[in-house]
Amino acid sequence: MICAQFIFIQTRYDKDFTKLDDDIEAYAQTLDGFLGSDRWDSRDGKMKSSTYYWQDEESLKVFSQYPSHLQAKKEYKNWYDGYQIIISQVVRSYGDGQIPHITQNLK
Repeated sequence: MICAQFIFIQTRYDKDFTKLDDDIEAYAQTLDGFLGSDRWDSRDGKMKSSTYYWQDEESLKVFSQYPSHLQAKKEYKNWYDGYQIIISQVVRSYGDGQIPHITQNLK
């Protein structure tokens, strides 16, 4: 399983952002290798994190080449005051089972 975490400071929302974001999310949902996502905000709400889970690197690569995703990357300064991407491999996940999660008890 591959995890792509997108950490960002969002400074603006507008109809162009919403349209691209909705389109990108809808496309991700259509891909066989897309497993789901998590979203978190910092306590002050200024920093956000979206983590997308993929079956494999190939699935993530297909997603990364989607035209709306490429457009959003080019225009990120319209909405963000900075970002960081972290790509990692999930090798293990465990817990007591009380919090449902995409990675639930991955071995």
